[in-house]
Amino acid sequence: MRVIYLCQHFPPETGAPQIRVYEVSKELINRGHQVEVLTAFPHHPKGVIPEEYQGKFYLFEDWDGIPVHRSWIYPSGKGSFWKRLATYFSFTFSAFYSILKSKPTDVIICNSPPLFLGITGYISAKLKRAKFVFNVADIWPESAVELGILKNKQFIKMAEWLENFLYRKSWKIATATEGIKEYMIRKGKREEDVFLLPNGVNTNTFSPLPKDTALLKEIGMKDKKIFMYAGTLGYAQGLDSVLEAAALVKESVPDAHFLFVGDGQEYEKLIKMKEDLKLTNVTFYGSVPVSEMPKLFSIADYSIVSLRDIELFKGARPSKIFVALSTGTPVLYCGSGESAEIVNQYNCGRIAPPENPEGIAAAVKELCHLPIGKYEEMSKNGRELAINQYSWKSIVDDLLLNMKELESVKENSPFSDS
Repeated sequence: MRVIYLCQHFPPETGAPQIRVYEVSKELINRGHQVEVLTAFPHHPKGVIPEEYQGKFYLFEDWDGIPVHRSWIYPSGKGSFWKRLATYFSFTFSAFYSILKSKPTDVIICNSPPLFLGITGYISAKLKRAKFVFNVADIWPESAVELGILKNKQFIKMAEWLENFLYRKSWKIATATEGIKEYMIRKGKREEDVFLLPNGVNTNTFSPLPKDTALLKEIGMKDKKIFMYAGTLGYAQGLDSVLEAAALVKESVPDAHFLFVGDGQEYEKLIKMKEDLKLTNVTFYGSVPVSEMPKLFSIADYSIVSLRDIELFKGARPSKIFVALSTGTPVLYCGSGESAEIVNQYNCGRIAPPENPEGIAAAVKELCHLPIGKYEEMSKNGRELAINQYSWKSIVDDLLLNMKELESVKENSPFSDS
């Protein structure tokens, strides 16, 4: 099968969308399929294009065995919403050049967000007489409205029209969560035309390791119960509540230590909050390459995954949950909905109410005093869940099953508006 993966984000950037495209592409290529990735020059999260990519409109490169077409993007970093919009549209249009340079294909899988990239995906599928699969990881513009990022009513109305148009015109829709899948069905897609393409984990790269004693010594956390947050330090994560919980347990649970690994728009705010609250039980470690993360998980007793108390997030499945579970690290999930049900059902962690410092503090206290037998059971359950349901092998198995269904359409009309 010939596949084009159209996405704004790809390594060397880090994050769930980047990892998903990379891992799915590698798995497909390893199984003998033709894959090309069409993406932008690296620019996330700081809005700076690396020197080796600057001054170019287009570049083709081999990225770890994956053919990658990169085209120009206007990087906005932490700019206003309208600057981010300029970022989205710059790649939406420049990606057409990569389409012209790419090979014939059977299917175009287009990532959303950004929603506007769906314009490129839909038109390109028409031009190449390919099947258009819209891969929706976040419901936009609804999510931007709920987070208060998008307020212009006229723009919201236009974005909703485009959203509905792309859903109708897609051959099939791949969704990151069950909640998004149900949303698509409510929007009028047939159930058989929607399938899951969730966040997953490389269970070979992220596997249980002995504690890295040298790292523990380096960061001064020997004999501590480490609650690690690893990922974007953004508004949506609600990490201010986690810091408030750290303040609540600083005296009563002196063994608990909170380790934050990553960077993001809330970094300076959280650092100031740590200083204001005099949190000696909190350490900010900064960003590290993905290759360093297994070592960090080796010293973590628990992995914190946190989201704000927003209705939209009840359908979220943050990829950091499955990365942690694959290393045998139980999860403290500060949230509700779909992910909370998974953690509860498979007994691989504990749940705390979102944006509730008292509830998070109570869960920390419980986990710090958890009997070793119960801890080992949660660790084992998480590893088994990651292997059986969230490894890239199992995810690509499902993807190919749905692609085979698409191939059953008459060969003389390989693309159709459903």
